[in-house]
Amino acid sequence: MPSSDHSVQYEYPFNERVRTLLRLEDLFDKLAYFGEQSHPYCHHTALLTLFEILEITARSDLKGELLQELERHRQSLLSLRNNPQVAEDRLAAVLHDVEQAQGNLSVSAGKAGQHLRDNEWLTSIRSRAGIPGGTCEFDLPSYHAWLMRAPDVRHHDLHSWVKPLTQFSDAMNIVLRLLRESAHRSQQTAAQGAFQQTLQGRTYALLQVRVAADDNAIPEISANKYMLWIRFAQADRDLKPKPLDRDVRFELSLCAF
Repeated sequence: MPSSDHSVQYEYPFNERVRTLLRLEDLFDKLAYFGEQSHPYCHHTALLTLFEILEITARSDLKGELLQELERHRQSLLSLRNNPQVAEDRLAAVLHDVEQAQGNLSVSAGKAGQHLRDNEWLTSIRSRAGIPGGTCEFDLPSYHAWLMRAPDVRHHDLHSWVKPLTQFSDAMNIVLRLLRESAHRSQQTAAQGAFQQTLQGRTYALLQVRVAADDNAIPEISANKYMLWIRFAQADRDLKPKPLDRDVRFELSLCAF
């Protein structure tokens, strides 16, 4: 994850739920970018990204998991009311966002992406997309015809396919935002490229490592509820990571629900 302050941030999930949310966040970001473009190749990439989102959501009860996380955050935020150390207007705004996301998600019908799985035309493209070169014009002439339509027509279709997923991405963004805002940050040094720290059994959900972009230091992270290990590597001329044998300064953030 790039940053405007000439640093690079890496994130490591501690559990499968956060891992799924991070993957979906990455895919929704790519979907938004390619969907806004006009070239047929970009809209083809947007559809392939949409199919990846379907693959992930098919393996999990995304709606139930998000509702559970939102309710837990709502209860936690409610407990902060009348706390003199908490800005009431800020708290009210965050609570409003959480409750609005809960409401939008609750009224959504079925599981995430069901409307796309029920679309026979998209299903036919999705089945061919798993084959290298399987979406060529001679394989899917109707898909080729769609890609040759005017950009505004394709934009309209993409919007209609993505819009029912908006409540899922909005809820996901709120959950990840609140998680990241819980970060406890510290400045650390990896002696000779290696760092370890005990976590004393506390349960964290997300770990962040931020390093200077020009340091060419790539963190290889392993962690559990007792200990975390970070070994920094550097890309060689073939871009293959090799262990660093120098000190590396970095910012460590630990985020807990």
